[in-house]
Amino acid sequence: MARWLIIAGVVLVVLGLILQFAPGLFGWFGKLPGDIDIRSENSRVLIPITSMVLISLVLTIVLNLINR
Repeated sequence: MARWLIIAGVVLVVLGLILQFAPGLFGWFGKLPGDIDIRSENSRVLIPITSMVLISLVLTIVLNLINR
């Protein structure tokens, strides 16, 4: 259990560093076909359906490969 928490912490730190020093790397997020973006004068609602499905699919494949 402790090993997985350490690994998760390291992954979060690496993702944080990537987002800090290369913010354009995830510029595609929320801009795929199927993502809903509703804008009005004072507000914006972003529902990244396709982006979340893609991330879920990738994480499922990676976790299944790790657990084998």
